[in-house]
Amino acid sequence: MSALDQLPPLREVIARYDLAPKKSLGQNFLLDLNLTAKIARSAGDLTDVSVLEIGPGPGGLTRSLLAAGAKKVVVIERDQRFMGALEEIAEACPGRLEIIEGDGLALDHRSLVSGPVKIVANLPYNIATPLLIGWLATERWPPWFQSMTLMFQKEVAQRICAQPGNKTYGRLAVLAGWRFHSDIAFDVAPTAFIPPPKVTSSIINLIPKTNPAPCDVKKLQHVTKAAFGQRRKMLRASLKGLGGDALLEKAGIDGRLRAEVLSVEDFVRLAGLI
Repeated sequence: MSALDQLPPLREVIARYDLAPKKSLGQNFLLDLNLTAKIARSAGDLTDVSVLEIGPGPGGLTRSLLAAGAKKVVVIERDQRFMGALEEIAEACPGRLEIIEGDGLALDHRSLVSGPVKIVANLPYNIATPLLIGWLATERWPPWFQSMTLMFQKEVAQRICAQPGNKTYGRLAVLAGWRFHSDIAFDVAPTAFIPPPKVTSSIINLIPKTNPAPCDVKKLQHVTKAAFGQRRKMLRASLKGLGGDALLEKAGIDGRLRAEVLSVEDFVRLAGLI
């Protein structure tokens, strides 16, 4: 039996440290270690890999990442209440868990980890999308991480992985599709959490593309915001402020089309012409 196996059950840890989830921080605890182990497996081989986890809470997924053989796990947690529970895990795995107390949105993640890196996290709902946008906007590419295995609300996960023509296809799908291959690994029912959220969650895997088309991410955000902000209008109308028909003609795109049928490559081409 390993030192991790000898740690107390998460429910006992939560009760001992009086760790009531805070709605203001988007906290929902995932206590089923079989499920956290499944998430860790979805990230692939973690041997000799450093893992970055944001929002570990009481450490259920953290335990599974270490048990899966991660060389090192670096966790970022802004809620000081969880430090005791996380320290217990660190003591069970000397030198393999680094705990950083801070705001996951404010820190320079690249500077916190070294070597081959994977990002694996049950992201707090209220910061999940901003974190994703930050990671996909990384300047140097290929990025400093090999892959990302992340939990989102199912609706958001579907929007990230959507293809042109799908009703959920929009800005997130274009931005993610520009630089990543993405797919939904599996869903997680609300009953797996404490407290149960009102929605189903999904685990998605995002693998960086080796050579995505060169593009200014701010321009891509700008053109997708305009196009999908009025998604029921023809592109000649929704993109009027960016050049309208003249811009679309340069890109070789029919102005009578709507944003939902354009490919990621189409949007990248438009962004390059702004």
